Amino acid sequence: MLTKRLIACFDVKEGMVTKAHKFQNNIDIDTAENIARRIYRDQIDEVIFYDITASSEKRKIDLGTVKRVAAHVFVPFTVGGGIKNLNDMYDVLKAGAEKISIDSMAVRNPGIIREGAAAFGRQCIVLSMQVKRVAKTPRIPSGYEIAIDGARVFTGMDAVEWAKRGEDLGAGEICVNSIDRDGTHSGYDIEITSLISDNVNIPVIASGGAGNPGHVAEVFLKTGASAAIISSMLYSPAIGRNYSVKEVKEKLMECGIPVRPWIQDYSV
Repeated sequence: MLTKRLIACFDVKEGMVTKAHKFQNNIDIDTAENIARRIYRDQIDEVIFYDITASSEKRKIDLGTVKRVAAHVFVPFTVGGGIKNLNDMYDVLKAGAEKISIDSMAVRNPGIIREGAAAFGRQCIVLSMQVKRVAKTPRIPSGYEIAIDGARVFTGMDAVEWAKRGEDLGAGEICVNSIDRDGTHSGYDIEITSLISDNVNIPVIASGGAGNPGHVAEVFLKTGASAAIISSMLYSPAIGRNYSVKEVKEKLMECGIPVRPWIQDYSV
């Protein structure tokens, strides 16, 4: 049985990891490289890095910070934000990333998914989706709409249909970022995570809302998610009580969920 993955997500602005509530009112936590060093030592399975204002500011991703983070993590490292073409993808990979996350630009130019998969392999392309619960309509039958540019712009696109199209275009993985649950510490949006994982045949990452190890166990037990983002739980002072990767994995193992074991004599 494949193990479930725990992923630390860095929302980065000007070199700082920042945390928000429903994609708003960001608070700086620490430098990206400092948190990267600590999280790697805590044996996180993967890291995702988003330059959260690159797309809305219409600029290239902060490659300097990408390089500094890559120097401290030796697990799969996904990078996104401001990626517009194959040259940008190549620059990110050269800076130390193993996978590329595309979000707003994929909505504007879906062909970039196919181009990236053809150039670097579909296992390298992660389609990241900002999703928000809305009223069900013929245009949005799932009741979840896709947003872009840091949840500033709503597209009228149905989240489930976009996930299926992304897979057809060549995405190798999908990250479902719940706008409603982001920064709330109230648990993942089980409904949309389940809907998308049931409708695609590629790995799905649950994101937004984790506040304790029980929330992580719930999303794995109730949905087909292959991985879960646990960023605030690890380092955000807003949550009140931070957890270690070991604590989260112990809870998952208690629930019979397969994970990569925490190693007592892990050397870094």
